[in-house]
Amino acid sequence: MNDQPLERDTRTLIVGAGPAGLAAAACLKERGVPFLVLEQSDRVGSAWRGHYDRLHLHTSRSMSSLPGYSMPRSYPRYPSRDQVVAYLEQYAARFGIEPHFNQRLVRAERADGRWVAHTTDRRYAADALVLATGYTRVPNVPVWPGMDVFAGQVLHSSEYRNGRPFAGQDVLVVGFGNSGGEIAVDLHEHGARPAVAVRGPVNVIPRDTLGISSLRWNLLLSRLPGKLGDLVAAPLVYAYVGNVYQHGLRKNRLGPIEQIKTEEQVPLIDVGTVKLIKSGALPVYPGLERFTAGGVVFSDGRQRAFDAVVLATGYRPDVGELIPEADETVAPGGAPAASGRELLPGLFVCGFYVSRTGMLREIGIEARRIADGISNQRGGVGAKT
Repeated sequence: MNDQPLERDTRTLIVGAGPAGLAAAACLKERGVPFLVLEQSDRVGSAWRGHYDRLHLHTSRSMSSLPGYSMPRSYPRYPSRDQVVAYLEQYAARFGIEPHFNQRLVRAERADGRWVAHTTDRRYAADALVLATGYTRVPNVPVWPGMDVFAGQVLHSSEYRNGRPFAGQDVLVVGFGNSGGEIAVDLHEHGARPAVAVRGPVNVIPRDTLGISSLRWNLLLSRLPGKLGDLVAAPLVYAYVGNVYQHGLRKNRLGPIEQIKTEEQVPLIDVGTVKLIKSGALPVYPGLERFTAGGVVFSDGRQRAFDAVVLATGYRPDVGELIPEADETVAPGGAPAASGRELLPGLFVCGFYVSRTGMLREIGIEARRIADGISNQRGGVGAKT
C-alpha cells in the first residue's frame, strides 16, 4: 500500500462527509484553516441516505442545525430523512465543501510527525487528521444458533427500507432502540404483524412533553445531577407513557438521563410504539435464544413462527480498525475514549459521543472545539493546502 501515489499534502484531512465531517470542514473554513474531505461514497450524507424511509429526527429542527447554517424554516419540527439529506447537500454547497468522493479510508498511521491516510487507491498526508466516519460505520450483526437453517429472511436494520415487502407476514424485530421501535411501527402500518424481542431492561420516553421535545427537556435537566434530573422528569414521563412496563418490558434501574450518561444509550423515544404495545398489536418477547427452521425460540423457552427477522442490533464505529495506533484508546466496539477532542497527537475525532441532547447539536459543539484546537496549533492561515 505504500506504493500508492500521494494524492495531496494538506494541512488538515477530514475523513467522512456526513454531518460531523461537514461541520468540521465548515468550522475550519471559518478559521482560515486549509483542509480536504474524503468520502467513501459518491455523495455527502451517505449514511443518512441509507436509513429506512420512515426515519425522522428525534431532535427538533431548532436543535439540529450545524454551525453557521440553520435548517430551513419550511421544515417540520422533526425533519425527515430526505430533508436531512437535502440540508446536508445545501450545507456543503453553502460553505463550498467539495469532498474527494469514492475514497474509502483503509488505514491511517503516524509517520514523521504527520498523518498518512491510505485509501483504496491513494495516499494523503496531513498535519492533522479529523476522523468523522460516524458511530454507525459497521452494522452489528450477532449470530445465533440455527440461523443457517431458518427458512425466512434475516436482515439488519441497515438493509431495511420499508414494510411494504412484509405485508401480511409475521416479522420479529430484534432490539428495542429507536430504530427497532420505529421499524416495528412501520411494519404495522404496512400491514405486517410485528413482534419485538427485548433482551434487557429499557427506558421509554415521549417525543414531546407539554409541547417541548424530550431532548430539550434533557438539555434543561442536564444542569441537575443525573438522578435528580430523572426524579424531576419521572411524573411527566409517566403522564405521557403510562405503565408500559406491565406489557413485557423490564424497567431500567437507571433513569433515562442516567442511562445516556452511564450506558451511552438513548432511551426509546416513542413515536407510536407504546400505543401498539398497549393495544396488543406489538407483542413483546424476551431475548432471542436460537433460530429454528420456521421461527425462533426465546430465552424463556417460548417458540413462535416468523416469516422474517429484522435485526435492529445497532452498529460499531470500529475506530481501531482504521487507525491501529488508536486501538488502546478505544472502548469495546471501537468507539473512541473521547469525542470532539485530540485522541492522539494531531488526531481528532468528531461525532462519536451519544449525547442526551441530540447528536447533531453535539456534533456542532465538537466541530467548533476541534477547529479551534487545530487553528491554535499552528496559527491557522498560510499552511499547506
